[in-house]
Amino acid sequence: MISFMIHVVVSLFAVSNPIGNVPLFITLTEGYTEKERSQTAKKAIVVSFIILVAFLLAGRLIFKLFGIDIHALRIAGGIFIFGIAYNLLNAKESHVQNPHSEEKAESIEKADVSVTPLAIPIIAGPGTIATVMSLTPGSQGMLHMFTILIGIVIVLAMTFYAFHYSSFIMRKMGKTEMNVVTRLMGLILAVVAVEMIGAGLKGMFPMFMQ
Repeated sequence: MISFMIHVVVSLFAVSNPIGNVPLFITLTEGYTEKERSQTAKKAIVVSFIILVAFLLAGRLIFKLFGIDIHALRIAGGIFIFGIAYNLLNAKESHVQNPHSEEKAESIEKADVSVTPLAIPIIAGPGTIATVMSLTPGSQGMLHMFTILIGIVIVLAMTFYAFHYSSFIMRKMGKTEMNVVTRLMGLILAVVAVEMIGAGLKGMFPMFMQ
């Protein structure tokens, strides 16, 4: 289970990319005091936790309701996440996990940015949700689910501290360093995506994957 826990944490950390999202957090909370930034980050993390846990617990029900095969989900999720990884490898923002420029401008004008766009789609976006659901096959037991839950808590805690110390991080890291971190997350995420696709193909076509 330790190796699976590491896999969960690395996968979720790479797709949510908290360090790479620090500049976006700074922009969205421009004019906030340090206390207000911390409160905004805390609320965003709580909302993100509720969303991800809801999909974790309801994953099995969603599979049955829509007749979704876990192997098909892994293939689709892997392709989807590889698209995010490709943008990160090129040090570009993913439009799946990050709002467009028009949405950013609208968000800055809002009184509260903690739910949208911080919690959705920046922290608990489609890529993160797809990763959680892909890690939740219906045949596994409670220990498997609990491991994923702990992984979610660890990554959200790291995200909170990245946002909480965002001003310090921005002072210490320049644009080049941020791009290096973003590309590293993209590389890790690409590997995770390929593993997801491979696991899905092996499950769907076991006779061809011997």
